[in-house]
Amino acid sequence: MAKKIRTEKDIRTNDILLGPLERPALAFFARNMPKWVNSDMLTVLGLLGSVLAAVAYALVGLTTVKSNPWLFVASLGFVINWFGDSLDGSLARYRNMSRPNYGYYIDHAIDGLTTLLVFVGIGLSGMARFDVTLIALCGWLLLMLQVSLKTHATGVFEMTSIKIGPTEMRLVIIAFNTVVYFVGAGSSLFDVTIASQVIPVNLGTLVLGVFAVLFLLYYIYQIITTGSKLAYEDGEALKRRLLEEKNSTQADRKLGKVEKKAAKKAKDHAKKVQENSSGLTI
Repeated sequence: MAKKIRTEKDIRTNDILLGPLERPALAFFARNMPKWVNSDMLTVLGLLGSVLAAVAYALVGLTTVKSNPWLFVASLGFVINWFGDSLDGSLARYRNMSRPNYGYYIDHAIDGLTTLLVFVGIGLSGMARFDVTLIALCGWLLLMLQVSLKTHATGVFEMTSIKIGPTEMRLVIIAFNTVVYFVGAGSSLFDVTIASQVIPVNLGTLVLGVFAVLFLLYYIYQIITTGSKLAYEDGEALKRRLLEEKNSTQADRKLGKVEKKAAKKAKDHAKKVQENSSGLTI
């Protein structure tokens, strides 16, 4: 079986809200990037940014959250992550040095590690309950899984969902860090009882819980809509294939009848010739 090679002809969509600002910025950085900097370096830089954010969050958890300067360090980590993660592919395409298979695999593999670092860091920061943060992590990983599956099934790499992509999510987290710096994570807003256990919910836990629910709902929505579209397309393809097989079978039968008729005609002709030859011999 021939191996399917990913090429730059694959369709990529990236209609994020901040696209009109992000695309010119990335093009500018790609044009002016020093020649000794390559896309692999930027990928590593993006990963280091997420490591910085995770470490900063963990240090936030060692003291009080409100007015903690490590929150700004965490935000800086997201800026560094955006720069490296968003620019590596842009630089490769600008220099005509794209490696579609390698780039696609490494980018998604690093994204998974980045997601794990960031959510675990938030859980360790004390801004939200650790268990709720892990549920939100699972929801985000499901969305990442959905993107990869949809790309494989449709050939369209959707980098965004409802005009919201990683760039917008980074800005949301940075804004949340800023709010928490000034007002703190807050005491319990209300309590939730689950399995006879009372769970206090502060501002951070509420925000992460809402995102977790939204991630899950959007994942289910994508399963229904994308699954329905693929079912229709595969159903139409199946109908065409069955029709082609039916027409091919009918053609084979028709050809078989013609061949049999021709064979019978040839046999009758040979028999007649033989009879005529016998008559002449007598």
